[in-house]
Amino acid sequence: MKKQIWSVAAFLFVFVLCGCSKQEENPEDVAQAYLSDWQQQHFSQMYDRLTPEAKSAMTAEEFAQRYRKIYDGIEAKHISIAKTSQQTPPPGEDEVERIVPYHVKLDTVAGPLDFKHQLKLQKTEVDKETKWLVEWEPSLIFPQMEKGDKVRVQTIKAERGEILDRNGNGLALNGTAPQLGIIPGKLGDSAENKKAELARKLNISVEEIDKKLSAAWVKPDLFVPIAFVPEETVAEYSNTPWVDFQDKKLRVYPYGDAAAHLTGYIAEMNAEELERHKDQGYRSGDLIGKAGLEQVFEERLRGKDGAFIAVTDDKGNQKAVIAESKAVSGTTIKLTIDAHLQKTIYDEVKQESASVAAIQPKTGEILALASSPSYDPNAFIRGISSRQYEQWKNDPRNPFLNRFSKGYSPGSAFKIVTAAIGLDTNAIDPGEEKPISGLTWAKDGSWGNYFVKRVHEAKSVNLLKSLVYSDNIYFAQAALGIGADAFEKESAKFGIGEALPIPYPFSKSQLSNRGIENEILLADTGYGQGEVKMTTLHVALVFSALVNEGNIVYPLLTKENETKHPNIWKEQAMTPETAAILKKDLIQAVSSPDGVGHGAYIPGKSIAGKTGTAELKQSKDADGQENGWFVGFQADAPELLLSMMVEDVKGRGGSSVVTKKVKRIFQQVLKNK
Repeated sequence: MKKQIWSVAAFLFVFVLCGCSKQEENPEDVAQAYLSDWQQQHFSQMYDRLTPEAKSAMTAEEFAQRYRKIYDGIEAKHISIAKTSQQTPPPGEDEVERIVPYHVKLDTVAGPLDFKHQLKLQKTEVDKETKWLVEWEPSLIFPQMEKGDKVRVQTIKAERGEILDRNGNGLALNGTAPQLGIIPGKLGDSAENKKAELARKLNISVEEIDKKLSAAWVKPDLFVPIAFVPEETVAEYSNTPWVDFQDKKLRVYPYGDAAAHLTGYIAEMNAEELERHKDQGYRSGDLIGKAGLEQVFEERLRGKDGAFIAVTDDKGNQKAVIAESKAVSGTTIKLTIDAHLQKTIYDEVKQESASVAAIQPKTGEILALASSPSYDPNAFIRGISSRQYEQWKNDPRNPFLNRFSKGYSPGSAFKIVTAAIGLDTNAIDPGEEKPISGLTWAKDGSWGNYFVKRVHEAKSVNLLKSLVYSDNIYFAQAALGIGADAFEKESAKFGIGEALPIPYPFSKSQLSNRGIENEILLADTGYGQGEVKMTTLHVALVFSALVNEGNIVYPLLTKENETKHPNIWKEQAMTPETAAILKKDLIQAVSSPDGVGHGAYIPGKSIAGKTGTAELKQSKDADGQENGWFVGFQADAPELLLSMMVEDVKGRGGSSVVTKKVKRIFQQVLKNK
């Protein structure tokens, strides 16, 4: 009997001990758990800690969705939420409510957001169990919020920086353009005929018009945008009551196709671009530089969008702004380009496939960079029609190809490099008459069927005559006399093989593909054939050494860089004495009636220059394309140096096609001085 009493007593002791071991929930711990879930955006766990009254007002999914929608909208990042109370006393026996202050920090689309607020926890019995639960209300999202309120986020678009020429003329501007639209309810009878006539005038399809008119938002009395039109054509629609116009802000390229490859254009980002730039603040629908300087200077031009986050009531009325950042306009960039000269040059070559670079040879300022054929960059920002795009895309002359950034065989324009190397290494004696007979030559008959061909036959030529007649045999022999190793070493002084030191993606020049591997390649290199490739700009820079005592000027594309770089890019690419000899010879190459550059001669003006014809063919016997070159400058007042390449001049007079064009440009420029 005694043993049984002790057993019962032991059982009661264990029962009491177990019952007493369960501690009451601490409200501070509950608050900490709620705040931790909030910081990690575990919204379903947050919901589980709400009072029954709070839960009755919304489902768990509605609760989570509200937070997600707001946080996604404000682009919340780096969320930090912590209690600010220092003491955490256990709850008193009669305590039924606890206030826990907290501090929220997060980054948003409108900048950092930092606020303090407090949780209210209630001691609540749920399913016969006492718990501390959060008494939720909208102010726990943001303190300014009340029941029925919403959060509105608005982006303030930054003004894009503009691109100006040296004189302040706009190359890429923020402007307006008239947008033509249809009022569907006014189409009336013969709607199909009216749309067909409009499609014809706008050079678009009726299907494109119908697609816009069938959008879900369209109503009979609403303006439905169809296409942008030139300002001067608006008056043509004055008697068309179903057509209306609105001025819309957009990017404008005043010089159109004349500067298209230079400026490039902006357009709406595609999915791939959006993914690539997702960490740089871009959003769906944003515009981005797609080509040219718009792309090169994108980071500087785009600026930084602003934004504000506001609390509104259920009617949309703004109650409070809780975060705001000002928009920062992009940088306006002033170029060294002369827009008038740019257009003058383009108008001269627009019927050709051509590349042109113009520089101020004393300062290195790039005055023009033209590529033809071209396209109108305004079409891409105004909404290019599928018909127009296909027309450009399928054009065999490839108007989208930026020729001034591409390397070409320079032909005889390269003979200046060979001559300079030969003079400075003493491989060429300028006064020596070299006996050369016939129109073809091969070294000792050891080249098999390969030979070098010249155009003008002469029994003997010196350096001057070889430049006046553009004698390929003379320069082939000169290159062999210099030797491959010395030729490669000395050509590096001209920047060949280097990227041009300007913020634009020009192709690197090259002397050869894998080094000058044999004598035939060396001979061809001497007169600018073989594997030599250069852009028209690089060729222009090489010629600048002739007016700078042998120094190649540093190229400048933006006015801001005038004081940031030295005036010289390549010091002593040739000696001053060599520069003087070549400059004098090139004056005669133009002024002499026998000279191949005489087509650029202007009476009373000291024009110096060098022609070039680059043959593009697989073998000597093959038929192939010929590209014509001319590089010229006014020797007595060197303010403009032009380097022009025109494709496919064979059968049209060769390089004379180019010399005539350069002459006309010089005449226009000199006339305006």
